[in-house]
Amino acid sequence: MTIEPSVPIISQTPDAQLDLRGTPCPINFVRTKLRLEQMTPGTLLEVWLDPGEPIEQVPDSLTMAGYQIEAIANCTTYFSLRVRRPLASE
Repeated sequence: MTIEPSVPIISQTPDAQLDLRGTPCPINFVRTKLRLEQMTPGTLLEVWLDPGEPIEQVPDSLTMAGYQIEAIANCTTYFSLRVRRPLASE
């Protein structure tokens, strides 16, 4: 069962931000994953990524690792990726 948020995802304030502009692959994925592992389950992380390989690879890698991509926004010179740490499975 999916619960829809009462406010659009893009208007939700992220619980943390991570600026990885200028960080190459796969280091940007590793840093994102490490930051998510430090966060409380269910919280939202905003990651800033460069265009090209980072925005093409990081979302797919996070999805394969079990994280939920909430939104991707093109901010002209970089991309804003919002990813949620999954709730702990019971």
